[in-house]
Amino acid sequence: MATEFKTLDVRPILESGGEPFQAIMGAVDALAPGEGLKLLAPFRPQPLFTVMARRGFDYELEELQDGDFEVRFLPKQAEPEIRYSGDGPSPDLWPQPSIDLDLSELDPPEPMVRLLAEAERLDPGEVIFAVLSREPLFLFPELTSRGHQWVGNFDATGNLYRIMIRVGSRAE
Repeated sequence: MATEFKTLDVRPILESGGEPFQAIMGAVDALAPGEGLKLLAPFRPQPLFTVMARRGFDYELEELQDGDFEVRFLPKQAEPEIRYSGDGPSPDLWPQPSIDLDLSELDPPEPMVRLLAEAERLDPGEVIFAVLSREPLFLFPELTSRGHQWVGNFDATGNLYRIMIRVGSRAE
């Protein structure tokens, strides 16, 4: 996904003897979520890199032909949080999924119904992988109560939820 940028040229502020820090922070505060800031400056703004890192931005630096600099501050890509039921062996030790399902086009509760039905027909230890359009919050306690393990997170785009379910032993 390409980052959209707002541009701020601080060269005129510096040429007139002003201090651009407030203008830069104002521009950062006005950014929409996921938006970046393209900063044009007559020097490499080294101290600003640390300030922007604390505010959640990485940077790319390019020296322009005239000796000025263009700095693109990009929102840091957060690592998707991995949620895990925490019982039994680590998901790293699970077998490859027996079933792959794309349930992203289904409306709730259909993904939950389909996943629970698939889990019932598999043998203990088998794994289901599924992609959903949202995090299945109501599914988690149901899986746990039935003795299944699960691990899941959002994909890098944040639009799809990925879940792996390891079928547990059936209660007799």
